[in-house]
Amino acid sequence: MTELIKTSAFRNGSSSSNIEEDVNVFEQEALVDGSSKLVASGLESTINRLSKWLVSGLFSVVIIWRHDSEALWATMGSVINSALAMVLKRILNQERPVPTLKSDPGMPSSHAQSIFFIGGFIILSIVEWLGINEASLMISGFTLAIGSYLSWLRVSQQLHTIGQVVVGAAVGSTFSLLWFFSWKSIVLEAFNSNLSIQIIVALAAAAFCVGFVLYVIKHWLKDE
Repeated sequence: MTELIKTSAFRNGSSSSNIEEDVNVFEQEALVDGSSKLVASGLESTINRLSKWLVSGLFSVVIIWRHDSEALWATMGSVINSALAMVLKRILNQERPVPTLKSDPGMPSSHAQSIFFIGGFIILSIVEWLGINEASLMISGFTLAIGSYLSWLRVSQQLHTIGQVVVGAAVGSTFSLLWFFSWKSIVLEAFNSNLSIQIIVALAAAAFCVGFVLYVIKHWLKDE
């Protein structure tokens, strides 16, 4: 009888120990998983916050590197596209998913609209330059993937709904297409043959750039 009691006690003690070990392992796994999610969330938040600076900086570098008439036209279109997003926000006046995060309306996503305008212009320029081949398709696919990821971050950070991002991407892509082909089919010939058109485009691009810089100082730096 004594031996049975000792054996039973030993078994109970062993089971209790195993349960405690399982609980500790579970808590450690939960802690690691929670830490990983926290790090990933913090990284996404940082990328999202810096995305407007990265995209604008990259676009500025490309414009300065090209420094031609089409670059001026693209710059002007980018600023007009941003202004269009603000106008549409006021007209549609749709709340963001979490209104307390941002005070302005959320439809459409101005980030997605700007990113897809720039991405669209890059893709169209690459295809025009290289034609449709493996290189142009790879560059276009990479550009589209990066633009989609940066736009998706607006949803993951609860700054926009999926619909607001999709509409922003659609408007930005459409406006990019129209702006690109309006240069090729209408403006380019007039620009090359008329000095006054060249002056008007150059002055307009400069004015839009100054206006955009003032907007950045007033809003982007304030948000930071």
